[in-house]
Amino acid sequence: MGERRHKAHVPVRLNTLFFVVFILFSALILRLGIVQIVQGEEYQEQLERTINISSPIEAPRGLMYDRHGNVIVDNELQMTVTYTNRRTPMKEMLEVARELNSYITVEQDRVNERDIKDFWLILNQEQNDALDLTEYDEPFDILPLEEQRSLGLSEDEAYRERLDRITDEHLEMITDEGMEVFGIWREFIAGYNFLPHKVLQGIEYEQAARIMENMEDLPGVDIIRDSKRKYPYGETLRGILGNTNSIPRERLEEFMANGYSRNEEVGISYLESQYENVLRGRNGSLDNHMNRQGEFLRNPDVNMGSRGNDLILSIDMELQLRVEQAIEEELSDSARHFLDEEDAYVVMMDPNTGEVLALSGYKGDHGIVGSSFAVGSSMKGATILIGYETGVLNYGDQVNDRPIELRGTQNLRSHRPLGRINDIQALERSSNIYMAEVAMRMINYKPGVSTSFGPTANIHRTYDILRYYYSQFGLGVETGIDLPGESTGINGGYSDPGNLFYFTFGQFDTYTPMQLAQHVSTIANGGYRVAPRLVSEIREPGENKHELGPLARQNEPKVLNRIDMSDQDIQRIHQGFYQVMHGSQGTAASYFRSLDYEVAGKTGTAQVFVDGEAANNQTLVGFAPYDDPEVAFAIIVPGVSRDHGGVANRIGVEIMEAYFDLKEGRPTDVEESEMLFDDEDFGAEESEEDEE
Repeated sequence: MGERRHKAHVPVRLNTLFFVVFILFSALILRLGIVQIVQGEEYQEQLERTINISSPIEAPRGLMYDRHGNVIVDNELQMTVTYTNRRTPMKEMLEVARELNSYITVEQDRVNERDIKDFWLILNQEQNDALDLTEYDEPFDILPLEEQRSLGLSEDEAYRERLDRITDEHLEMITDEGMEVFGIWREFIAGYNFLPHKVLQGIEYEQAARIMENMEDLPGVDIIRDSKRKYPYGETLRGILGNTNSIPRERLEEFMANGYSRNEEVGISYLESQYENVLRGRNGSLDNHMNRQGEFLRNPDVNMGSRGNDLILSIDMELQLRVEQAIEEELSDSARHFLDEEDAYVVMMDPNTGEVLALSGYKGDHGIVGSSFAVGSSMKGATILIGYETGVLNYGDQVNDRPIELRGTQNLRSHRPLGRINDIQALERSSNIYMAEVAMRMINYKPGVSTSFGPTANIHRTYDILRYYYSQFGLGVETGIDLPGESTGINGGYSDPGNLFYFTFGQFDTYTPMQLAQHVSTIANGGYRVAPRLVSEIREPGENKHELGPLARQNEPKVLNRIDMSDQDIQRIHQGFYQVMHGSQGTAASYFRSLDYEVAGKTGTAQVFVDGEAANNQTLVGFAPYDDPEVAFAIIVPGVSRDHGGVANRIGVEIMEAYFDLKEGRPTDVEESEMLFDDEDFGAEESEEDEE
């Protein structure tokens, strides 16, 4: 009986539960109906009033390493003040700028006249008199509205008239504080609406803390952490590493079409620019949700980015530092012998792969590819090869090296009469007459016999033939190096036959140090013109800067062409280059003959004028070891007085010593490396050098 009563209670409880669930669902359905039907339009309108603003979070750029894993370009975290202009009224913007000025100072590199006049106009509007940033007792309008109307000026015309009426005396009435505020205000208006603009980078932590404590008084101002480039080796290689900055306005559309935001920093020169798409970090974003009044509706959504890929350069920084030291020491010793400022350029590269091991320009590294010079006899190997290839010269052909008088043009001579010499001796002793003989035979001119140089068309054609063959070595054309802004040198065009002859020994067209290095590398490796390169690998970012990430791309050697000359022809030039450094009458033998390794090469001395005074460009090219070249080099020392020789040769000895010293063993002691970098103390008997 009791059991039946117990069972009777179960249906009642279930019915109660079902009733409660029914009531809840009914209430939910009723509420949804009200939201959708009664309030739907209101919520839709509110949704349409919502603005989503995405602010990029800049990711650090990729790093640059040398070939042995030493960091050359690093990132350093810093605190940066930003300002976001949300179509802020000008008076409020000025008030914020004045308040911010109590925490930071924005230095002005230069003051744009238009900007400062605009600032003056704003300060002298009556509604901004509370700012008190000028010495005027009462603000005034320099062109009252009544006068504007009487003159019949439109708003644009009135604006220009106001600017014209502002004098230096007016501008001098801006107070010192006013000029400081102007610096900040100018950064405020430089940004784009609703995007943070960097006002000042690299502020101290204390400054950042004070600003963050007073954010309520600084609407639109924020503190972010970003990074700036750091160079562990100081100014070393700064001329080719490049710089970063805001997107240049003339390239803004180009970058935005490739997914950049207006306020991103990009590589603007050299390697930073050349490899921008590799080094650029994958930016994150800060997604803000606000209404049209600029009020935030909820906390922003943060999406973090990642660092850009890293570059592994072909540069050997230990060798680079020693090359720079060798240049510094030699130019310091020879400073009084330069007709202008001291200068020198050195390139060292692997002739087989094109990898640049070291490069240095005393006045600027980019001069290696951006400046060109008359190079003198260091290109004579190419001239003799042209003689072989065109059939005007055979192995062992002898020429009587003596001064030659030419009718109607400049005479020819070597640094002194050399008598009867062959092709090998012409390189060893650096004969100008032998090189000119190549061009003479090409136009069928015989000194003392021919009464004229022949048809002008023949002479022009010979210029073209010479340039065609020289270009196969990289002279007068782009080398293909992975740097922007490469010069091809100066093409002298067509001139009288005398210049045609001078052209054969490097005193007409001009070439860059990199072109000269590619030319000797082509001779060294057996005739292949390989594009020089500074970046060997691209790697994904590692877990930290001391660990390289996975390989993303390997830059393989790029052969641009094979010169037309045979292996036998090239090997004969090798013999001539060997004699230059080791022969009994070699022009550089006194410098290189006693070294522990065998260097082959060619000296050069181009006669030039500096400010009307006679001077020499001293040059030297070479490779080593002679029997299996693994390093090639080119040196140009411009503007040295004609009575001072050996500068390029002495630098050449030092850089070869440095290369083979490091090949035997690298310094592992940090102090030794630092000593080499920080050292500030930066005349052997001269040989018979050519004086073309």
